[in-house]
Formats: sequence, C-alpha cells, structure tokens
Amino acid sequence: MAGEFWTKTRFLVTGGGGFLGQSLLEGLRRRGAASVLAPRSRECDLRREAAIAGLLERHRPEVILHLAAVVGGIGANRANPGKYFYENLIMGVQLMEQARRCGVRKFVAVGTVCAYPKFAKVPFREDEIWDGYPEETNAPYGLAKKMLLVQAQAYRQQYGFNAIYLLPVNLYGPRDNFDPESSHVIPALIRKCLEARRDGAPFMEVWGTGSASREFLYVDDCAEGILLATERYDKPDPVNLGSGQELSIKDLVLTIARLTGFTGEIRWDATKPDGQPRRGLDVSRARAEFGFQARVPFEEGLRRTIAWYAGTIGFRL
Repeated sequence: MAGEFWTKTRFLVTGGGGFLGQSLLEGLRRRGAASVLAPRSRECDLRREAAIAGLLERHRPEVILHLAAVVGGIGANRANPGKYFYENLIMGVQLMEQARRCGVRKFVAVGTVCAYPKFAKVPFREDEIWDGYPEETNAPYGLAKKMLLVQAQAYRQQYGFNAIYLLPVNLYGPRDNFDPESSHVIPALIRKCLEARRDGAPFMEVWGTGSASREFLYVDDCAEGILLATERYDKPDPVNLGSGQELSIKDLVLTIARLTGFTGEIRWDATKPDGQPRRGLDVSRARAEFGFQARVPFEEGLRRTIAWYAGTIGFRL
C-alpha cells in the first residue's frame, strides 16, 4: 500500500535544511511520513565517516534521500573547484557505503544536470550521459556527483543494493539562495533587477552573451519527482527530472526584468562565461517510469519567487 510506505518507513534526509530539502520535507509531511530524520551538518558532518556510521547505527533508517551538496553558481564553481569536488564526492561515497553496511533498504541519490557533457545533444538523454566531458566551470562538482551513479550501479551489481540516481535540472523558487557570491542565475537576476529598480539605475549588467540556454524546474515540482521515484522506481538507470522546456538566457533576463518592473538597459558582459552552451532534458523516462510531470508554469513560478524575495527585503512590487 502506498500510504503504508510513507507512514511505516523510517526516512533519513540529508540536506533537509537546504533549498530543495525544505520542499522535500514538506512533501514527506503531506504524505503522512511519521519517521523522518533530517540532521543538519552541525549535527552530523557527512565528510566524517565515523559521524555517518554513528548516525545510521543510532537511527537505523530504511530509506535515505541524499540531497546534501556544496553548490553554487558559475562564479562559486570557478572559485572552489577543489572544495566542490572533494566535499561532494566524500559525502556521497561514505554515506552510500555506510548505508549498505547498515542494511538500508533504499538509497535515493540526487545528482545534477552538471554531470552531462558540455556539448551533449539537446534534449539530454540519460543514456548519453557518458558521451563527453562536462562544462569546465562546473566539471569538478558535476563529476563528483556523477560518481554517485557509478557507485549506485556498482553496489546494485555486487551487493544487490537498491540505489537509484536522479538528475534534476536547474531549480528555482522561494527560499532559494540569493547571495550574489554563490547564487544561481534566476535568484541572481531577480536580485539585480530589484536592486536596480530600488536604486533607479539606468542599466543592469549581466554575465555572458545571453546566447546560452537553460531549462528550469520549480523546486516543489522537483521534490514531488524525487518522492514519486522514492516510492515507485527501483532500477539502475539514471532518470532526468525537468520541465522539458528550454529557454535562452536572453529571454530569461527579459522575462525577469518584465516581471520585476525593471525598464532600464541590459548590458551583456561578454568577458564573463556563458557556461554550458545549451541545457534541455528529455523527461520521458520519469513520466513513463513513475508518472512525474512538472506542474508549475514557468512564469507562475517566477512570480512566486520574485514575490517571496521582495517580501524578505521589504520591497513593494
């Protein structure tokens, strides 16, 4: 019974205090999950094997959803390649190994679209994930998270360990990270537009040329996809989670400017990197395997995100 899966299973969620983690925990509560442990990093440092082993020994989770990650936008990735590689790799490798040793029933590894090759054919298909090297600015992060797929498949083959691997596209929504030093493109642009409006600035500068494309998924939709896979999917093949809608960065900037009411000039700084040239996912596997389909229209999701952030800084739209 689906209801009993949620009410009678002991869950462990890593990264539960993060952007996606908060939405996931809300989704678990809506499903009636009665036993959910979501320790913060200060309570369990996933970089320390002994800390993980102790946590699992004490709480004996049956299902682990591993969301924890050290992550940021292009600038943060360029500044921290070693840190992002090591910390993401060591957290995932040690957690899955200790989960196997502790008899965890299912491990849900949440990867990243950054694992795909830089020049992957659009739409990105899961079976083509190994057809090239990731985009250089985020390759250390993308490859560290990609090793979770290797580990999951190897452990399934050797130990019969039920680990699945999901590939979310770029996320956005309320409670995102709006720090200009580490934020991703949507919160960075929202902040820039609102600050430009507040200051009466005649122009706003944006990184790159605007020619790159991205696909975006509302954070609550992503959480729903993860939970559907947790309940219904038990295969070794990776699965994309996305909206299936590709958008150019230029169109994204114009849309956010319109929704925030910024009417000044947009200046493109072509000396800054565009990142991966294109991103767009084939989302048919998620729909076929566990019935996932994005629900929140993009502009509606942007409006919610803008309204949330404007409220946090006391800005009247």
